[in-house]
Amino acid sequence: MTKQAPFKLADNIGDSDSAPIRTQFLIFTLFGDYVMERGGGIWTSDLLYLMDQLGISERAVRSTLSRMARKKWLTSRREGRLSQYSLTARGQALLEEGGQRIFESPFTQWDGNWHLVLYSLPEKRRAARHTLRTQLTWLGLGRLAAGAWISPHNREKELAGIFSDLKISGHVEMFCGQYQGFKTARQLVRRCWDLDDLADHYRDFIVRYEDEYRECCENHRQGRPLDPQFCFIRRFWLTHEFQGIPLKDPNLPPELLPSNWIGHAGRTLFTNYRQLLGTYANQFVDNVLENQHSS
Repeated sequence: MTKQAPFKLADNIGDSDSAPIRTQFLIFTLFGDYVMERGGGIWTSDLLYLMDQLGISERAVRSTLSRMARKKWLTSRREGRLSQYSLTARGQALLEEGGQRIFESPFTQWDGNWHLVLYSLPEKRRAARHTLRTQLTWLGLGRLAAGAWISPHNREKELAGIFSDLKISGHVEMFCGQYQGFKTARQLVRRCWDLDDLADHYRDFIVRYEDEYRECCENHRQGRPLDPQFCFIRRFWLTHEFQGIPLKDPNLPPELLPSNWIGHAGRTLFTNYRQLLGTYANQFVDNVLENQHSS
């Protein structure tokens, strides 16, 4: 049911066991969509109940919570027999960085400049080189050649942080300027990004959700209330399944994209359907948190 998780999240978690990783992604999504805007903490019983709605067992959740706490993604506190989990500063920063890419506004005004990253790392820094490539992809840069990556976006701030974290600033150079080569700008894009594969991901997403969205819209228009539990579950998976797509999308300006770019339709569907489900999904979560905690 789920697609590939965000590149940076996957890279930082760095666990080879797919089931725990999947549960970690779900917990991060729950915090991002619901917990952070409600004070940042959630009682374990409430978290278990909400995850159960998504088909995740109590055993899997408890095991994953312990692992996330050991890795400093989460912190816990006790109040009598109750325990509450919150994101650490490290976990919150990771979540915010991922959200920035997932919900990034379309890039509509481009000054025509390309931002170029060049690096050359010695063989003993192979692990850092792999992590750097992962991070550059996550930021939407495209590989022009070995050790050369480009983007129409100015990602200088984010890149500086990555270079500092990896301790490779002395091996990296950055430039900004106009393309003076012999290809068209769109040909250059085709060399650096696989837009056909990206279009397939958007197309699959639209096929999966468009009819369902239209049906929900009609029910809403006719005054037939949507089921809050359904809306919570559907909105959760909608968000979780979509988030892998924009993390592969360089968010190029219109002049660099094919005409009638399907990515626009995919993002619009995601935004509108998520918004439609939001009121009812939040109602469900509020009821759960109030009833579970009061009991």
